[in-house]
Amino acid sequence: MDNQWLYPEEVEKRADGSVVHRETGAAVTVGRVEAMSKSKRNTIDPGGIIDRYGADTARWFILSDNPPERDMEWTEAGAAGAYRFTQRVFRLAEALDGVRTEMMPDGFGPAGRSLRRATHRCIAAVTDALEGFAFNVAVARLYELANAIAEAERAAPEAGLAWARREAVEMLARLSSPMMPHLAETVYARLFPDTGLLVAELTWPEADPALLVAESVTIAVQVGGKLRGTIEVAPNAPEAVVLAAAEADPNVAKALEGRRVVKRVHVPNRIVNFVVAG
Repeated sequence: MDNQWLYPEEVEKRADGSVVHRETGAAVTVGRVEAMSKSKRNTIDPGGIIDRYGADTARWFILSDNPPERDMEWTEAGAAGAYRFTQRVFRLAEALDGVRTEMMPDGFGPAGRSLRRATHRCIAAVTDALEGFAFNVAVARLYELANAIAEAERAAPEAGLAWARREAVEMLARLSSPMMPHLAETVYARLFPDTGLLVAELTWPEADPALLVAESVTIAVQVGGKLRGTIEVAPNAPEAVVLAAAEADPNVAKALEGRRVVKRVHVPNRIVNFVVAG
């Protein structure tokens, strides 16, 4: 518009991709990303975002976008996405209303074990990220935990799953408290209404080392240097067990059919390669 700068709220992006002035409908040219400057009218009033979405959302969006040493592009869509995540976290806690959980059960089914591993790996990862001021990494790991909880919600009922879900949502709240303290306190109070405790009063969670160890590893299987399949085995499984599993894989067996194996190469927890003649 005649080389004039406009504030973001003064323009509107239409369905066809064009950008126009909200009041006049005049076409607007979107320039490159510029550093915030009042003269270029590309500053953002955080008060408006906080009024609309809350302070937790504003902090979550800022910390999730980039490492702290880099510039970020503030967008309404980004703030709205951060707000949707806060609502998602609350719904995960809300879904546990009426779900009774007693003491930690003696055993867990497959879904419960998987969720507990995801929870404790998230504890370890977020702790490391926050200690290194890598807030965007911490946010990414918490998104992954939320996805794991949602997946567990869809699993069939099994031993210990409800307990594992409650633990996961609790940790999701406690680990996000440095970025979203209000949401963390709301979720924790919903999970444990009778304790009267605040997340701010609790010690920082610690991961169970036993749950950080993978139950299985994926090993690539090659025939003559070409990938023919993958196998799942226990970490550090004996070589004989790994080679037998590799040879039993249908695709590998087909690739080996009628060919003489000159050498079997096994790199523990990583790869198997069958060197063949010809």
